[in-house]
Amino acid sequence: MPDISALDKFPCAACGAQAQWNPAKQLLVCPFCGSAAPFTVDAATGAIEELDLAKALREIPDQDRGWQAEKRTVQCQSCKAVSVFDPARVGQNCDFCGSPALVDYQEIKAPIRPQSLLPFTVTDATVREQIRKWYASKWLAPGKLKSRALVDRVHGVYIPYWTFDAQVVCPWDAEAGHYYYTTETYREGGRTRTRQVRRVRWVPASGQIEHFFDDEPVPGTRGVSHALLAEVEPFPTKDLRPYDTAFLSGFVVEHYQIVLFDAAKRSQDAMYAKLTAMCGAQVPGDTYRNLQIHPVYSAQTFKHILVPVWLLTYNFGAKSFQVVVNGVTGRMAGEYPKSPWKIALLVLAAIIILFIIVMLGQD
Repeated sequence: MPDISALDKFPCAACGAQAQWNPAKQLLVCPFCGSAAPFTVDAATGAIEELDLAKALREIPDQDRGWQAEKRTVQCQSCKAVSVFDPARVGQNCDFCGSPALVDYQEIKAPIRPQSLLPFTVTDATVREQIRKWYASKWLAPGKLKSRALVDRVHGVYIPYWTFDAQVVCPWDAEAGHYYYTTETYREGGRTRTRQVRRVRWVPASGQIEHFFDDEPVPGTRGVSHALLAEVEPFPTKDLRPYDTAFLSGFVVEHYQIVLFDAAKRSQDAMYAKLTAMCGAQVPGDTYRNLQIHPVYSAQTFKHILVPVWLLTYNFGAKSFQVVVNGVTGRMAGEYPKSPWKIALLVLAAIIILFIIVMLGQD
């Protein structure tokens, strides 16, 4: 498996082999002799700070680009994931989809260097057992899937994320609806009856909310399903550590493919949707219509970070599936194939139950 060891070397003091980051011990540990070595984050990496978004979009300085170490990037021709690999081992399969079709990836510009990251805290052994139990709980999965030893393909990946902060003042206006009821008469079966009819009285309404968005996340990867990542979020950004390649030792790292400009647009779209919901909740009355919001953003900043995930990618039939586990919290989400026979059996059982209910209702 290609790994990040090409970026920096962390030799074991006892045997000289390459030490790797151990999530359980939170130390660099030699996989051969088991010796553990504490380390300190290089002060040269600097403190974690929020970067001005408007300024960065205009011009990103050269010192904020690159990986601070020798690297080689390759792109998978199947899933288009771009990863930083050991130059001597790029001929192996893609760690995102398993495809062997890897080629050199020539960047137009060097990537913005991540300032901070979240180290792995969940171990691979814990994740493998978690996935085994998850497979066992999926009744609709084909029997062959549960019998396969897929968990040996689980590997740790650092994937890129953008996080965005913004202070927002958001005036809004809408029509607030207030329910009221009137009595209506009608005839049924030759008799006059009455009933209560709900109506709505619409009145103008307006207001304003103020909100601070803190670390709104946008994945920068194309190698991992964004839908699955949304299910395993949040990543605890309050626990970010200054970027240091010691944390990456033994793991694959992908650099971003969603550039800052596009990520900022996605973040603002997500903020707009949340502001719409917040303003809607502030409209008085029982319902509303024609809501218009007018957000004004200020103090917009961003960070480029790396977050850890345990990733399993496998093929079943002609389709590819992924399982993703948050490397800090252990939260898991996954895709799996469904057996058409089991689905047919489930539909048949539902039809039989419905038929029985209908027949009992006629007695």
